[in-house]
Amino acid sequence: MDVAANCSLRVKRPLLDPRFEGYKLSLEPLPCYQLELDAAVAEVKLRDDQYTLEHMHAFGMYNYLHCDSWYPDSVYYIDNLGRIMNLTVMLDTALGKPREVFRLPTDLTACDNRLCASIHFTSSTWVALSDGTGRLYLIGTGERGNSASEKWEIMFNEELGNPFIIIHSISLLKDEEHSIATLLLRIEKEELDMKGSGFYVSLEWITISKKSKDNKKYEITKRDILRGKSVPHYAAFEPDGNGLMIVSYKSFTFVQLGQDLEESQDENMSEKIKAPLYYWQQTEDDLTVTIQLPEDSTKEDIQVQFLPDHVNIVLKGQRFLEGNLYSSIDHESSTWIIKENNSLEICLIKKNEGLTWPELVVGDKQGEFIRDSAQYAAIAERLMHLTSEELNPNPDKEKPPCNAQELEECDIFFEESSSLCRFDGSTLKTTHVVNLGSNQYLFSVIVDPKEMPCFCLRHDVDALLWQPHSGTQDDMWEHIATFNALGYVQASKRDKKFFACAPNYSYAALCECLRRVFIYRQPTPMSTVLYNRKEGRQVGQVAKQQVASLETNDPILGFQATNERLFVLTTKNLFLIKVNTEN
Repeated sequence: MDVAANCSLRVKRPLLDPRFEGYKLSLEPLPCYQLELDAAVAEVKLRDDQYTLEHMHAFGMYNYLHCDSWYPDSVYYIDNLGRIMNLTVMLDTALGKPREVFRLPTDLTACDNRLCASIHFTSSTWVALSDGTGRLYLIGTGERGNSASEKWEIMFNEELGNPFIIIHSISLLKDEEHSIATLLLRIEKEELDMKGSGFYVSLEWITISKKSKDNKKYEITKRDILRGKSVPHYAAFEPDGNGLMIVSYKSFTFVQLGQDLEESQDENMSEKIKAPLYYWQQTEDDLTVTIQLPEDSTKEDIQVQFLPDHVNIVLKGQRFLEGNLYSSIDHESSTWIIKENNSLEICLIKKNEGLTWPELVVGDKQGEFIRDSAQYAAIAERLMHLTSEELNPNPDKEKPPCNAQELEECDIFFEESSSLCRFDGSTLKTTHVVNLGSNQYLFSVIVDPKEMPCFCLRHDVDALLWQPHSGTQDDMWEHIATFNALGYVQASKRDKKFFACAPNYSYAALCECLRRVFIYRQPTPMSTVLYNRKEGRQVGQVAKQQVASLETNDPILGFQATNERLFVLTTKNLFLIKVNTEN
């Protein structure tokens, strides 16, 4: 069985600046232009039954403004009349009104359980579109931006079940067969989920193809579904369509489309009722796994294979437990022994001493973790200063107990760290895994529309931009840019809603739910001489921070950044902020 390779992200040290001075607030005014919309944006608010954090991440924080990365400074939104409206900027001082390029054939308000309409620019001549009711459209647009050749025409139109939003899409041409792969996200109800929220996240990979040039009809040729428990921060196809990369808190796995849902639910229920298959304990140095063996088991019936990040246990020819371990082990020092009470005891030596494992095998729920009395005593001792035998014994004392509401976002440690996984399109298995640990996901940006979108992660105080490459196995993720100290700075912005950066990395920007937009520029040479008073040395570069305040009280619904401009969408207005002048 192929095992997913545990990989790591290689930081390019020359792109880091250990002597970064910080951002200097600049009071230079930013030119800001405002356009009033003919009709309000088609905003869909969360319903009462969409109450989980995953619903908020996927739909409540949805970006209603879409940037066409194939054509610079061209943005789109969908209004409540079902019109797809476009604004392409040539000259800031001569802005025209947004123009209608397409109108959805369905009445958006007729569907009670609809989601927000979504759009993705598949290529320079193709667009994937969802009306939010469960219908997918593939539209041939011609060369967008060229009035002579641009014409939006529906090439595929089909109902695909429950409502969804489009996460990503690509256009492929192989052996004269044109196909489009789309990735659709749904949050589905799971009635028998006893412990969790009662919902799961579904990612559906749909490939729609036209077999030959003569045949004008596009048909669905492939459907695969991934299931997980958290909305992915990032999900994108590789340009050749051979793989899919996902960044998420909780892992995703492919499920068989033909699998009977009731059977799988019954199996899940029986698994919850059954006794654990194994028990495990841990200390700072090692882990002990105990398995009750069948009667009359001998040493020859047992096969245990240790790899640095993988374990495989076979009992009497049947696979008992196999999978990726939470962290690395010293596989050469790990051992197993048959105890007198007919149990198998496996000792795994931790590679990273002191690291607490939240799970033994990634994604496996068949075992039960047991803490010994010494561990309980140690935990109780560490928490002793936070407890008292009396209820609020002295509220007026000088040093009150820790108040979680006073913690900043940068102080929070997520119990479940994110992971970056690559799935193979043909085998539907995970081929590469990167444990992101405390590297918080920040945002994604399309630097080159022919490549995969880049994603930005927090590394210590900095924000590092990574470009995925599908063809290179050794350097699958390339560190291409750094925003100094931005990882720390953004953590203090408690009301931030959207985060973005220019495709040429010249600045990063974030906006709050209302009104304010913060811009952080890359360091630029000083025109005057400036000295650092503490160190007595001349400062050659300064990074500027600027703040723009929009003249509106409406909540911000969309946010996009290009090399020259920021676009901010509210219910009734579209704002343009001129950030850089054209080179």
